[in-house]
Amino acid sequence: MNFLVEEWEESFARQFEKRTASFLELLEDFPEIGTVVNKTKKIRGFQLTKQTRIYYRIKGEQILVLTFFDVRQDPDRIGF
Repeated sequence: MNFLVEEWEESFARQFEKRTASFLELLEDFPEIGTVVNKTKKIRGFQLTKQTRIYYRIKGEQILVLTFFDVRQDPDRIGF
């Protein structure tokens, strides 16, 4: 959270934190909610905000968050 407050307005950082927490709760109940972006590596993506996409992988009983990606960047930088 400290990083977000340093980079963004505090109100936006708090809103992002709440949206992320809500998504993670939803993801716990519905782990396959995201779109498959790499079938081989079993990586899924979900548009969290207008500018941010979250990528994750389901591994057994765990959900591994791989990255938060700013969609305004070059998509080749992800490396999936």
